[in-house]
Amino acid sequence: MTQRIAFLASDVPTAETARAALIARYGDTPEDAADVIVALGGDGFMLHTLHRTQGLNVPVYGMNRGTVGFLMNEYSETGLMERLAEAGEEVLNPLSMRAESADGTQHHALAINEVSLLRGGPQAAQLRISVDGLERLDELVCDGALVSTPAGSTAYNYSAHGPILPIGADVLALTAVAAFRPRRWRGALLPKAAVVRFDIGEPAKRPVMAVADSTPVADVLWVEIRSEPSIAHRILFDPGHGLEERLLREQFV
Repeated sequence: MTQRIAFLASDVPTAETARAALIARYGDTPEDAADVIVALGGDGFMLHTLHRTQGLNVPVYGMNRGTVGFLMNEYSETGLMERLAEAGEEVLNPLSMRAESADGTQHHALAINEVSLLRGGPQAAQLRISVDGLERLDELVCDGALVSTPAGSTAYNYSAHGPILPIGADVLALTAVAAFRPRRWRGALLPKAAVVRFDIGEPAKRPVMAVADSTPVADVLWVEIRSEPSIAHRILFDPGHGLEERLLREQFV
């Protein structure tokens, strides 16, 4: 069966050139009428596409025309219809972030990879961590901390020495960034249904910024993070190159 494809590209010249070539070969369909969206770029563009099209319930097939391609398939102009027909689907639930900034404004954002808290000035951040309403750590002095999904566990979480999580695992990674006290605290594995809250100590002296994927909120007083099962992002991968296989390969490099 011929699929109606919407081709999207990042603003990188190689991605725009690829989009033009693919449209010339396969045609193009508006996003809201497409059976599948093909995203051309890197992982950042894939995350942007998933966020922007989450209300369409259309699977997204990425082809790498950027610098990082963990969420992308290899690029080729030929055989696209066959690749789409054979592709396997992964379903990802994002994290929901609620936060309050120093001016009293309430913020909400979604994150497919992670929600991170980062110090916003020269002083280390001072965080109090609660899980499901129970205080678990009264003081974490650090450069920051993050909560990661399995899909995001090889991104910032892994760079911060957090664990790589199997894609089907019903867990989240809570990882510290340069923990000073408790010294070298590495974090924790939490149930996917857990609600994680960070309260900021001395926010005027030790400002903290929260970031949900690429959405920042400056000068936060508290941040609450939970998985959002009502939202499902559908990503397509070539056979043998799905997220589960990529996560395994990453650990044996």
